[in-house]
Amino acid sequence: MHELAVCQDIITQVEQLAIEHKAKAIHSINLEIGPLSGVEAALLKAAFPIASAGTVAENAQLEITAIAVTVNCNICHKQSQAAANKLICEHCGSWQTRLVTGDEMVLKRIEMDT
Repeated sequence: MHELAVCQDIITQVEQLAIEHKAKAIHSINLEIGPLSGVEAALLKAAFPIASAGTVAENAQLEITAIAVTVNCNICHKQSQAAANKLICEHCGSWQTRLVTGDEMVLKRIEMDT
């Protein structure tokens, strides 16, 4: 389960931000995760209590928001949402698309007690 390692990296980043802002505690961590990121949100949530134990984020809530898969069409040059396993332009039906969103994992927001 590589989600535990991913979660440990998130905690390391959050701890560094807590040090920079002289935070006593982290209340919430908000992530945005796309379906093509290679990270399973449910497994990440399950790993969070293990990764955060004994850290400034131990009692924090992990909030995960799903990011839609969006493509830009190389034929009609329009942007549209697509299924994770079918990156087809919804306007013209072309398969010649470029992924715009959906493969990222972003640390969006942290609420901390300073």
